Parts: sequence; structure tokens; C-alpha cells
Amino acid sequence: MFNSTDFPSLSRYHNGQKALFFDGPAGTQVPEVVVRAITDYYYNSNANTHGWFKTSTETDELIHSVRTKTATLLGAEGPECISFGQNMTTLTYSLSRAIGKVFQPGDEILVTQLDHEANRGPWLELRKAGLVVREIKLQPGGQLDYEDMRVKINEKTRLVAMGWASNFTGTVNDIHLARKLSRDVGAWLLIDAVHYAPHFVIDVQKCDCDFLLCSAYKFYGPHVGLLYARKGLLDRLPTQRLRTTDQHAPFKIETGTLNHAALAGVSAAIDYIASHGSGDVLRQQLESAFDLITKHERKLARQLYDGICSYKDLKLIGPSFDVGMRAPTLSFTHREKSAAQVCKYLARHHIYAWDGHFYALRAAEVLGLVPRGGVTRMGISAYITEEDVRNVMTALKNL
Repeated sequence: MFNSTDFPSLSRYHNGQKALFFDGPAGTQVPEVVVRAITDYYYNSNANTHGWFKTSTETDELIHSVRTKTATLLGAEGPECISFGQNMTTLTYSLSRAIGKVFQPGDEILVTQLDHEANRGPWLELRKAGLVVREIKLQPGGQLDYEDMRVKINEKTRLVAMGWASNFTGTVNDIHLARKLSRDVGAWLLIDAVHYAPHFVIDVQKCDCDFLLCSAYKFYGPHVGLLYARKGLLDRLPTQRLRTTDQHAPFKIETGTLNHAALAGVSAAIDYIASHGSGDVLRQQLESAFDLITKHERKLARQLYDGICSYKDLKLIGPSFDVGMRAPTLSFTHREKSAAQVCKYLARHHIYAWDGHFYALRAAEVLGLVPRGGVTRMGISAYITEEDVRNVMTALKNL
């Protein structure tokens, strides 16, 4: 769907062979307009904030503009709900430390066995403060056990922290059920949307979450973590901050000077996605673009899925494409070879894929995949073509 000529890295060749970037789940490639936006900031507006001179005021304007644009991307109430950080993990740790101060010993937090450690570790750490952290079980097919969720959400539950889509199995979780169940007991809902955001449109007000986090480097931007906090909620939390920091949302969780040049890249990445959609305003353009992205990626992911399933030595890990929603991320094992051996083979054919657990370590443990080195993972990004998929299938056939 995206034009490969927009991405400088996609023109890379090795020994006359085109490099095939199926490594998108760990971070997508970046279009030239994003690189140019970052460079232009350093060329023209490189200054710290809150000064009276031109480059400083331009930086202030940039930050406010990116907050507003990110709020539009996520469907948030406004820029006051958007905070920036080094990455999603850092922001989640900052949130967990603050939330741990307002919860009481014996209060319960619910996480899942499917999640990335960035949405497990910060909450598990709160056990040291007397909080009870419980897990929603993972089923063998790569989906959560929702009956287990119903049982474990109770009047002591104060927070449900779960991913929207799994970077390990491609599973899209039922966050709407989680919202209903958590609302019934007065608990907050925090969503890790890092793996969801590149593939599907997000509307935080529609899904009614209290917090949502994602990372721009997963949707064609630079390494910046993004946090949505329901309007007024962040001001209720005692975040760790300097007394010189603005004590109100969205600034109170941002520590130190932000990466201004990277924020310029975030702005350009959002604009780039929107440029593939239609409509009179940015939100309409983004919704239209993501509709096209979702359809394009699902079509190619289904082709890759069917191809992998046709090879008797390969076994898919995760749900099929017969489910209503599924991320275009495919993980599989080989009957004899380790995940690392498969990826080394693919690398020799200039196909970029990942092996391991990808920080979804608990899921790999529950599914019994750690001893064999985890899985081989490939992801469909919006710049992947049908020819790319065919070339991968040829390589896998010869494996």
C-alpha cells in the first residue's frame, strides 16, 4: 500500500538481492519525510523550550502541535491528555510508581500471561508494596481465557493492565469485555497498544480506557513513547518529578528535556499515514488510511499464513485468520530447526525476521516454547508487497 520509494531503507540490496523487511513488529522502517522532519528541526529550530527567541518559540509550538496531532491519532479529548517519554516501558514504570502510591496493600492488579514484559514487570514490581498482582491465563491457541478474566476481576481489583494486540501471537484481545468487567468493579483499564497502533485505528474515547500507551517507532516514526491518560486522571497521581517541572498534566510525568527532533518525526509520521487517506480533516484522513492499511495487511498476512500452514515442517503459533480481528504478525516453529537456525537461513536470503520471545517471555513459557528458542516471527507492514510475500514463501519452501 505504501510506496516503497518513500522509504530510503527499502532500496537496500545485498549481492544483487533486494532486502525484505519482515521485521516490522520490532520497529518499522521510516519514510523519507520523517527523516527530513527530524533533520529540518536540527537545521532550523534546535533550541530548548520557554524562551523568548524564535527557535525556542518554534520548539514550544512544535511540542503543542504534536500533542494535538497525537490526540487526533488516538481519538483523545485533547492535547492535555497526551504525554511523551523515552519509550512505552519508561512511561509505564513512571505510571506504576505513581499508581502504587495511591493503591493500598491488598488491592489487586490484573495482568495477562500474553503481554509484553513492559506491561507486566512494572506491575509485578508493586508486589513489594503489598499489592496483589494476578494473571489472566493464556490458552494453548494463543488467546486469553476470558472465563478466567471474569473470575479474577473482583471488588478488590483496582487496575486491569492488558495489551490490545500481542506481538508474539498476533492475537487481538477483547478490551471491550475487559472494560465492561473493570467498570463493574470500579477499576481502571490500562491498554498497551504498541502492537495494535500500526495496524488498526484507535479511538480511546470509544474504547473508554483510562490509560493507553504506544510507540511511534512501530508506526513509521522515531523512538518516542506516547501516553494517553483520561482527562483529569494524571493530575490525581503523585508522579515522580522535579519541583521545577510543570505540576499538571500532561507535563507532570515527563522527566527532563524531551527529544524535540524526534517529536518532529512523530508529527511527520502521523501526516504520512494520513496522506494515504481521504477526508476534510486529519481524523477522517487517519481513519480512512487505517482502513486501507488494515485491509492491505490482512490480505498479505492471510497469504503468508496459508503458505506457512501448507508446509508440514512448520507450525503456526496463535489464532487463525478466521477470527474477526488479528494482527498481521505470524509466529511459527520448525519441526527440527530452532528459531535462530530458521532466521539465520532467512538472513542468508536477505529476509529480515526475528527469533525469540520478543519480551513476551511469559507467553513463551506458558506455551512451552522457551527450550527451543522461542519462535520465528514475521510481520506485515504497510510497505510489504505481494511479491515480497511470494519471495518469502519460496525461501520457506526450500528450508
